[in-house]
Amino acid sequence: MTFRHGRPLAAYYYLPRTEGQRSHRSRRMEPGLVVDFDEQDRPIGVEITAPTLLTLDAFNHALTTLGLEAVGDAELAPLRAA
Repeated sequence: MTFRHGRPLAAYYYLPRTEGQRSHRSRRMEPGLVVDFDEQDRPIGVEITAPTLLTLDAFNHALTTLGLEAVGDAELAPLRAA
């Protein structure tokens, strides 16, 4: 989580990846979400550009669109605490 003037500015949600995997390209998805993909076009992480506006439904929609499992509210709890 990155803060500016005491407010959350951005966060990053790491997806399962192998050692050495790097971002090759990015794609905007839900408002406030940017997904990073490796060279084989596998999602490796999600940049959360508007953490205070993110909903669990929007985040899970992005994950399931990518073929990943939805997460529970506990996964985003650090965003709520900020």
